[in-house]
Formats: sequence, structure tokens, C-alpha cells
Amino acid sequence: MPMLNQPSRKYRPFPQINLPDRQWPAQQITAPPRWLSTDLRDGNQSIIDPMDAVKKNRFFDLLIEIGVKEIEVGFPSAGATEFDFISGLVKSDRIPEDVLVQVLTQSREDLIRTSFESLAGARAAIVHLYNAVSPAWRDIVFRMSKDEVREIAIAGAKVMRDEAGARPDTDWHFQYSPETFSTAELDFSIEVCEAVMGVLAPTPDKPIILNLPATVEAATPNIYADQIEYFCRNLPNRDSAVISLHTHNDRGTGVAAAELGLMAGADRVEGCLFGNGERTGNCCLVTVALNMYTQGIDPGLDFSDIDRVIETVEYCNDLPVHERHPYGGELVFTAFSGSHQDAIKKGFEARGTQNDESWRVPYLPIDPADLGRNYEAVIRVNSQSGKGGFAWVLEQDQGLKLPKKMQADFSKHVQNMADELGRELNAADIWEAFKAAYHVQTANKHFQLVRYEESRTGDGTRIFAGTITVAGQEQSVSGRGNGLISSVLTTLEENFGLDLKVLDYTEHALGSGRDARAAAYLQCESGGRTIWGVGIDEDVSTASVRAVLSAANSAIK
Repeated sequence: MPMLNQPSRKYRPFPQINLPDRQWPAQQITAPPRWLSTDLRDGNQSIIDPMDAVKKNRFFDLLIEIGVKEIEVGFPSAGATEFDFISGLVKSDRIPEDVLVQVLTQSREDLIRTSFESLAGARAAIVHLYNAVSPAWRDIVFRMSKDEVREIAIAGAKVMRDEAGARPDTDWHFQYSPETFSTAELDFSIEVCEAVMGVLAPTPDKPIILNLPATVEAATPNIYADQIEYFCRNLPNRDSAVISLHTHNDRGTGVAAAELGLMAGADRVEGCLFGNGERTGNCCLVTVALNMYTQGIDPGLDFSDIDRVIETVEYCNDLPVHERHPYGGELVFTAFSGSHQDAIKKGFEARGTQNDESWRVPYLPIDPADLGRNYEAVIRVNSQSGKGGFAWVLEQDQGLKLPKKMQADFSKHVQNMADELGRELNAADIWEAFKAAYHVQTANKHFQLVRYEESRTGDGTRIFAGTITVAGQEQSVSGRGNGLISSVLTTLEENFGLDLKVLDYTEHALGSGRDARAAAYLQCESGGRTIWGVGIDEDVSTASVRAVLSAANSAIK
């Protein structure tokens, strides 16, 4: 069935919030929020095969290691697996003193009591109560009035209060969610939250957590920010409440909604690592945290080994992290485009010559090294790549710093290989192409150096005398010039009629210390063609001789 050509018959625009003096657009995030991971609850309920105890324990350990201090560990009334895992964390004393675990329960007396039982003996914990409040749920799902829905929340809060009072050895914290907040009337959400606060009597020293979920993301993120600011402005006893955000990603803007919600006055963000969650997912804690990091804010979460985090999340969820997922995806720091590669290469080169510590590398909003990634995968080569790409790969893999004009010459060889193979080229492919193009470390060359000696006459003339293999046969040859390179060129001309004119010559060390080698690059002209030669050797003079013979091999090819 085709899409509607007039969707306005079926769908209505989300209403604007009457907040003409909104303040959040001028605000700036300057400190991290409180973080709550819902991976073990929202994340777990949204995967095809829910995590078993082994996976849940591994995920819990990961969350502790990266620094999450509030973890929703499950829905204890959902079944024995959930209950046993939660009670097992408590009984085995696996919850660090600075970490609060949280359990989730609907506003039903039996479920609330089961939730408290699962936490028996805990040092401290959060019990999270919720019920849906929006018109669609009231009218369609529950068929209840506003008064009846509000009464559900009040009744649940009373059970929470009584259960906590009966277990005074645990430091109890309370959280309430007006589920479907994003599509509910703001004043009614405030009314229900105020009623719950009236039962639980929070104080500024012991505040309640009020979670305002975008259960279904139904509007642009600025609307959600308006809702949060309106709620914060109009909630009585705001100083006795922690405002928490729980955004979903139905419109693809869950992260943006969370960020704008923080600007609008919220204190806490709930979500999952890499955004796993029902439907299109929950807010991605990794993205929000590292967005802050790129703005100079320490998020309090440690992703310095992001590949290990990804490995654990993928194992526990049995879902892949997309290659283009912000910060974590395999390809997010990779450039295939030639112009991108050139800009990144120049950015890294500039960092090596400047004293400015600030990160300014084109196309890379964050230093991959901060996340445990190396630079080898930043630039990768395929048929779309330019000369900067393979030049970077050669420099990283072999230490070769090709002159700019030589990069243009070699690019033709790389392009031909990429077109022929029809795939991405790795460092080994590029090195093989380079060796073949310039006759470096390859057999069956027409001219190949065996040995040589260099001497000088009294007038400063250089004499090259050596043995080279010519088409497989060793020959003793010699020649004179004003330098070593010119004497080799004379040798080639006088013995083989090969006329090469030097246009440019550069050299550099490969590595450092006693084992350092030298690379020499020679640009020549022969018969109207520009030809390049490359020589690599432990001795810089020998490297230059090899560069001349490399150019000679290309000239006769």
C-alpha cells in the first residue's frame, strides 16, 4: 500500500508549548548530569533473547568499571530470573558503596512489595514507581478518568512509603515516572507528581527523583525542552526533586532531546550504552557523555577503551553496534574520501609542529586516542581515496614520507589496483603496489645494485665504480660526475645510453637510533616523461644510488 499523499488526514502536528519567555535556548551545559543506566532493564527487555545471569553480571561489572553510579538492575516482579539476579547482587555484596541500584515497578501493591523484597538487606537502593498518565493511555488502554489515574499513583506511593518504613536498615530513595509524559498534559503531569510528593514527603536533603520520559518521541526536541522547563518552573517544591530524563528515539533525536532537556533544567539522564531500547531505542549514554567530553566537560564516565566496551555490549545484547554509530562505530574515525584524507593528514602534521594542546584536526571532533583507538584506521584507501590517503598509510606503515609530487605519481598505481580489486586496499596492498611501481625490494629488476665504491679525484670529481645486474647478468661499470648521483647517471648514460635528468631529490631517515635506515626520492626527466625513483638502505649514499637505479628501471619499463 502506498504512503498517503495527504498525511494530514491521519496525523496531526504536535501542539506547541505556551512558553514565550523560554530560557533554555540561552543555557549551556557546563557539568555532567547524574547518569542512570537502564541497560539491564529497558535494554534487556528490548532484545530478542533476554540476557541470562552470566550476561547480566558481565554487563553490571562493565557499568561499574566505566563509572556509572546509578544502575536500574531489573524488574523484580517480572519473574524468578530478574528477582534472583537482583537479590543475588545484594547477597553477594557486589554493589559498591558509591553505587545505587534501582528496581522498576508498576503502581500495583503486589509488584511493589516484590520489588522491596528483592532488595532485602541492601545498604541503599532506589525503587522506581510508574504509571501512564497521557490521554491515549487513559482513554484507550485503561479507560479511566484523570482522578482514577492520579489515584493509582497515590496508592502506589503509599505502599512504597510503608514498605520502606518497615525496612529501616536500608537507605531508600524513591523515583516516580508519569509514564507517557511526552504526550500528556503538562499541568496534569505536575498534578500527579505533586500528589506523589505529598505522600512520600521529599526534602531538599532527601529529594524524590521525578523521571519525565519521552516514552514515545512525538515531537521535535525543542518541544521536549519546553516541556521540561515548564515542568521545572511550575512544580511546587522544585528543590525537593531531582528531574530525570528518559528519552526514546522514535524520531531519531533522543540524544538531542536529552541535551536540550538538560539545558532546560533537568539533573539526570537515563539511557542505555549505544542506545539499545524498545522500538528505535533509548537515549545513547555514550553519545551524550562524549558529546560533553568534546566540549571540555568531564562526563564522569570512562570510555578510554571503547572497543572493549563495545565487545561486552555486543556480547550481552547479541546486537551489533553500527559501523557509523557516533564515537563507537568501526568507521566513525575513518576517511575514504581524498579531500577528507588530505585535511586529516595535514591536521595531524600540524599537531606535531604546534604547541597548542587544543584539538584541531579537520573532520575528527575527538581524538581517537582518547577512546583507545589508534590512528592506523583513521585513513583507509579505496577507489574514492586521494593521494593523501595512501601517503598517510605508507607513512604510518612503512615510515615513508613521499614528496607531494610523487604522491600524485603513485596515486595512479593505487587507483588502478583499487579498480582492479574492487575493494578497500589495506596497508599490505599499498606497500606491494609501491614496491612494484618503483622497483623497491623486488626481484627481476632490469638494473639491480650488487656492490659499489665511491672515490674522488684531486679536483673533486666523484667516481662511481660498481657491479650491477643488468637483465640478470652482472656487469662492472663506472662513471664520473660532480657528485655520487651524477656519477651514477653518467654511468647509466655511457654504458646503456640511458639519459636521465634530475629534477628534484629528497631524503629522510626511517626510524631513529643505530638501526635507522634512509629513504631517498629522485624525480627525473627522460624523453619528455617525469619518472620517480626510490631507494631504501641502511646507508643514505647507497639509498640514493638505489633511487637512481629505481628511476632507470621505470625509464626502460
